[in-house]
Amino acid sequence: MKQLFYLLIIIQFVLISCQSIKPETLVPEPSKRQLAWQEMEFYAFIHFNMNTFTNKEWGYGDESPQQFNPLAFDAFQWARNIRAAGMKGIIITAKHHDGFCLWPSAYTSHSVKNSPWKNGQGDVIRDLSEACKKYGLKLGIYLSPWDRNHPDYGKPEYLTYFRNQLRELLTNYGEIFEVWFDGANGGSGYYGGADEERRVDKKTYYDWETTVALVRKLQPNAVIFSDAGPDIRWIGNEKGYAYDTTWSTINRDSLYPGMPDFDRYALGSETGTHWLPTESDVSLRPGWYYHPEEDNQQKSVAQLMDIYYNSIGKNSALLLNIPVDNYGLINDNDKARLLEFGQQIRNDFKKDLALRKSVTASSAARDYPATLTNDGNSDSFWYPAVHNGPHTLTLSFDKPTTVNRFLVQEYIKRGQRIQAFTLEGETKEGWNAIAAGTTVGNKRILRFEAMEVTALRFTINQAIAPPLIATLSAYHARGSNIK
Repeated sequence: MKQLFYLLIIIQFVLISCQSIKPETLVPEPSKRQLAWQEMEFYAFIHFNMNTFTNKEWGYGDESPQQFNPLAFDAFQWARNIRAAGMKGIIITAKHHDGFCLWPSAYTSHSVKNSPWKNGQGDVIRDLSEACKKYGLKLGIYLSPWDRNHPDYGKPEYLTYFRNQLRELLTNYGEIFEVWFDGANGGSGYYGGADEERRVDKKTYYDWETTVALVRKLQPNAVIFSDAGPDIRWIGNEKGYAYDTTWSTINRDSLYPGMPDFDRYALGSETGTHWLPTESDVSLRPGWYYHPEEDNQQKSVAQLMDIYYNSIGKNSALLLNIPVDNYGLINDNDKARLLEFGQQIRNDFKKDLALRKSVTASSAARDYPATLTNDGNSDSFWYPAVHNGPHTLTLSFDKPTTVNRFLVQEYIKRGQRIQAFTLEGETKEGWNAIAAGTTVGNKRILRFEAMEVTALRFTINQAIAPPLIATLSAYHARGSNIK
């Protein structure tokens, strides 16, 4: 009996000790700049440049600065409407492939300083920076590495020019939240009158390590986007859709901007060596730049909501492009659709039905109870005491409740962990399967037909490490598409 007593004491001590152990950090983990970017989720792309006036998608580089003249230009109109739609930032095409600069660059004549707009005294980036500050938006910069106008493109000298322009953009316009590098590099162009095709080795020509170091020095809080990051990667399509399985981790050393077979890596990897989450880009219209013939071809609210759920709802961010017109304004039809879209998002997530409702877990470590998943604080999280799965979290409602949305977030500050999950709802007939999936990451949002439930049960069937759940939410979205 004495031995049994001591054995019970030892077992109890071990259990208490295990429960008080803090969750380990899973490598790789996100940086502070990546976490700040991840919280934005939804922001705007503005394609506005020389192509707006030539009615093209890609300019050749032989355009005249005299063609750029937005007579009613108003960056404050952009920012006001983008903010009203619920977006949190704007990335502007400061220089596209044709090489025309929206700011008065000291290093080229191919810029607004030689246009009739404001008698050559205008600066689109300056105006947009001020508009973003007024409306509480963050400013991002798109700078094309390819330049079909510059005579030195393809030569080592061009890199000095490219970095000089990058320095101008990153030192003269305040805080920049994202620097966006396109993967389209090399081909036919004007090249200062050479009018020829120039190809570059995309792996080596740009010496990206030096350029990244420059960004880090001038804008240490800015994330850098390209096919290879180093902070954010492309989702692999221009439809705005992430994948059912989307890992924020990937083997970054196998990537480079403009690589032809990027689709093979688009899903990421659960064994990835770097934290490199995805950004999903898509345009409100068929084209990226404004074309008058597309004035009535905006995506519907239902299409945009589908994109929202398949990007933000699948562990990605949503970068929605708005093609500003040749007057320098967001077109009225585009503006109306943006506001409708923003209102529908607010409608879908108007009330969190799970907030502070009863929640229990299959097990919970002492300092990480299940109640931390629906306390309204995404910086707290549940952590299981028993590390071997499956693990369950059960939300119980005070009365039968109609739901058709379920949102779950991992505590990604310590890595992404979940590999497979299921969701069930308790109805009058008992427990019914609702959905099954793989990754969660920053956010997973499930849509399903409206059903009346007394409880929801979220089961983590597989994980690469004990899961950390920051948020469980449920909603009843009305007037929106279901699937």
